[in-house]
Amino acid sequence: MQGFFDEGTLVAVLTTQPLDRCLDYKAPEGGCMAGAFVEVPLGPRKVLGVVWGPGEGGYDLAKVRSIIRVLDAAPMRDEMQQFLRRAADYTLTPLSAMLRLATRSPGLGDPPGMRTVYRLGTGEPDRMTEARAKVLEVLRDYGGLSFTLRELAESAGVTPSVVKGLVKQGAVQEEASPRDLPYPRLDPDLPGHDLTPDQAAGAASLQAAIETGEYGTTMLRGVTGSGKTEVYLEAVAACLARGRQALVLLPEIALTSEFLTRVQGRFGAGAAEWHSGVTMTERRRCWRMVGEGGAQLVVGARSALFLPFRDLGLIVVDEEHDTSYKQEDGVLYNARDMAVLRASLCSAQVVLASATPSLETWANVQAGKYRRLELTSRFGAAVMPEMCAIDMRAEDLPGGKWISPRLARAVAQRVDRGEQALLFINRRGYAPITLCRACGHQIGCDHCDARMVEHRFQKRLVCHQCGETKPMPEKCPSCEAEDRLSPVGPGVERLAEEATALFPEARIAVLSSDLYGSARALKAHIESIAAGEADIIIGTQLVAKGHNFPLLTLVGVIDADLGLQGSDLRAAERTFQLMRQVAGRAGRADKPGSAMLQTYQPEHPVIRAILAGDEEQFWSAEAQERRAAGVPPYGRMAGIILSSPNVQEVFEVATDMARRDGPLRAINAQLFGPAPAPIARIRGRHRVRLLVKADKAVPLQGALSKWVAQFRLPASLRLSIDIDPQSFY
Repeated sequence: MQGFFDEGTLVAVLTTQPLDRCLDYKAPEGGCMAGAFVEVPLGPRKVLGVVWGPGEGGYDLAKVRSIIRVLDAAPMRDEMQQFLRRAADYTLTPLSAMLRLATRSPGLGDPPGMRTVYRLGTGEPDRMTEARAKVLEVLRDYGGLSFTLRELAESAGVTPSVVKGLVKQGAVQEEASPRDLPYPRLDPDLPGHDLTPDQAAGAASLQAAIETGEYGTTMLRGVTGSGKTEVYLEAVAACLARGRQALVLLPEIALTSEFLTRVQGRFGAGAAEWHSGVTMTERRRCWRMVGEGGAQLVVGARSALFLPFRDLGLIVVDEEHDTSYKQEDGVLYNARDMAVLRASLCSAQVVLASATPSLETWANVQAGKYRRLELTSRFGAAVMPEMCAIDMRAEDLPGGKWISPRLARAVAQRVDRGEQALLFINRRGYAPITLCRACGHQIGCDHCDARMVEHRFQKRLVCHQCGETKPMPEKCPSCEAEDRLSPVGPGVERLAEEATALFPEARIAVLSSDLYGSARALKAHIESIAAGEADIIIGTQLVAKGHNFPLLTLVGVIDADLGLQGSDLRAAERTFQLMRQVAGRAGRADKPGSAMLQTYQPEHPVIRAILAGDEEQFWSAEAQERRAAGVPPYGRMAGIILSSPNVQEVFEVATDMARRDGPLRAINAQLFGPAPAPIARIRGRHRVRLLVKADKAVPLQGALSKWVAQFRLPASLRLSIDIDPQSFY
């Protein structure tokens, strides 16, 4: 596709608008490169697009409009175009939607030059108001990042005049800064940490793979605390030494700050960041510098895969098993799989790092598609925690309480010794259900078929599907009985209340993603816990993701059976991964740790596998079951969700689709449904689900496209196809 189009030549432009094809335009004055980012007229509007290739022609050229201007950005490379095409074909996503993912940078059309930015100053305001305090808090939270005036005012929820007032006081610094400066150079030759023989062998293997300059994928599996990060940072060093760029994907923004500190220590400078926790100004800088080669290393969330890298040589997917790598709205894609696709197109290496790999990755290793590296021991003096089950059927536990006497005794022992204990439950809020004891009514969301979760710290009920909130009612919305509303079941907040009553002298910290206004605030709290400023930590799955608490020697899992409920085909795998990951938080320093799992099913195969620690046996058994059932990774699946405000309309269309399934039968695929989705209404839209199951080798996407093309859908109805669904709600 590489080439140059002279002025007036017909070119095809892919726009970010929801159209099903490229549009023809004339190349502008001075011509344009293939892949150039351009602004084109579309009706009365000006829209963003990319020169995708030569135009089709076949009509009066005098009527063809010209490209308005070529933007000052590095043209899209051919491998990036291939990546967007292949990703669109695999996920059955319109190409225009894929381009929107690849151009999520503000001000792409702005010219280079100077801009005014604002940072934290050294002075103090003469008087502190609530508005001024908000501005200073935002600047501190973002750790020295620069803001434009509008960004800073909007982030703090104040008017620009408040910021200007702080500038006059010297509390905020105003300065002229060039737009989009390159990032400081990283030095791959700086010495890293001393590595164990295990780590050194793993690092050498990855470095050798990078030296080939070819594509390859490696599963880096190591027990929690084994130092996987240090190993793949040596792979990053090898990549940078060859003059290529590297991308490290992390599953949780809260991990970014800690990881960036390690990058700074290893390479002498910080990496570029790409996630929702950075300012729009920094997002624009990252996007442009990646394309120009002014950013050597990017640390980001899953969408960083769609940045316009000039020469990408390494992608690391840390905690590759994590479900947050699957985007569940808009474009439905799995970043782990897309990382492998992208690397294969630009001759890069992929490292899939995890203590508990996904079954998909394990199966690809077994099939010889991926290489395997193992780190079998913890770094330094640390050893793996001892694990045991607490049979809750034998515990004398009163109603409304969740910490068993045996676990409580173990926690008390750790607190008395000056160590830390973690109580884990994978439920946010105070209680998952609020029930009226008079009439049995459960308070639900007005817009979804979901129960609202009480968040007592906020004094509100929250819907975890659509985000709707309402104040905690004083009487039942159904029968209007007063003082009869009661919480049912525990969340982290209720567990913290119980722990406070059991251990009144202990310092208790709650770690849950919805309790912090920013990633920086969460980071500060995690750092304080790691420094020993808490005795008991109450946490959700957030705590299972890579955090290191040196004083933590006991993990108590409140409900090890929680993930085993329901019909999700990955329930056993996810429970196994989560329990092993959270147990791995204990004993990561010189003090030995232990993990205690409260369960009503100690004989369950998954619980027994967790306690035995024989991961290979678990994966082999799980693989055998999946293979026998013909489900991923040994079969293909696609979820089809239809939604509409009109429940009759959505069922009629779904039933018609089920009747006319000829293209699916042609590849011997099975169609299940239609049936109401497990959460049958979200944001006022009724949802019906169909599920397609097929053999691994069949052309599923082509059959799905032919099947769906038969139907003319009403304007009010939405259809989404999820290839390789991760959730079935």
